[in-house]
Amino acid sequence: MIEKKTTINCRGKIIDFSKAVVMGILNITPDSFYDGNAYNNKEKVHKRIQQIVNEGALIVDIGAYSSRPGAAHISEYEELNRLSPALEVVAKFFPNLVVSVDTFRSGVARHVVNNYGVSIINDISAGGLDNKMFETVSKLNIPYIMMHMRGTPNNMQDFTSYNDLIPEIIDYFAEKIYRLKNIGQKDIIIDPGFGFSKKLDQNYELLKRLKEFNIFELPILAGISRKSMIYKRLNISPEEALNGTSVLNTIALLNGANILRVHDVKEAVQAVKLVETTFQ
Repeated sequence: MIEKKTTINCRGKIIDFSKAVVMGILNITPDSFYDGNAYNNKEKVHKRIQQIVNEGALIVDIGAYSSRPGAAHISEYEELNRLSPALEVVAKFFPNLVVSVDTFRSGVARHVVNNYGVSIINDISAGGLDNKMFETVSKLNIPYIMMHMRGTPNNMQDFTSYNDLIPEIIDYFAEKIYRLKNIGQKDIIIDPGFGFSKKLDQNYELLKRLKEFNIFELPILAGISRKSMIYKRLNISPEEALNGTSVLNTIALLNGANILRVHDVKEAVQAVKLVETTFQ
């Protein structure tokens, strides 16, 4: 029987994934697919973080670079310029909150950890867009979330051809985990990348076979919230995709997800509680 690693050390705070946890999304971007430009000043950021905390999320994930297809490319300077006000709010009003920053740039990672005490780096490219990222997170000694993606956010949907989807994603993670462990990275979380370099039906195959990633004995993050795999399948808008998100989050939990990355924290926390009540 595979025994997963169930804890990570976030700058001296232990997070236990033996029960699934919820990560609330805070997008500091003008062009995200669902909530772009919704949190463009400190007051709105404070209100959103307070909501995330009040509704029961254990982690807040802050991102300033939109990864939706076709989103505008921004410089590292602009990314940090967007992140800094939000991280100042966290430092002032939520000093004990576990904060993840969603970035693929090692320079951004280093800056936010050293200057704002960020606890986790969440990299959509798993080091593929910055060859210094692995070394950086290892030296920073913080947990690292790495996602499966081919190409870049702008062209990732040109790379959806697989001979065998799940084994190829497993091979992708196996190589990167080997490299990270060789340089001393202690805490790794894997994200199979729903919606990234995958066609609609491939996302459902991935969800159906999520348990196969337990082979790595590492925590698994599922980021399904309001994505096109829901609203395109149901012929609805992202704004109408909350019910579908809750359904798929529940399936992800049943198939081994340890972290749900979501826009709607309250509903995700409820899903976690109901699954736990039923099966534990």
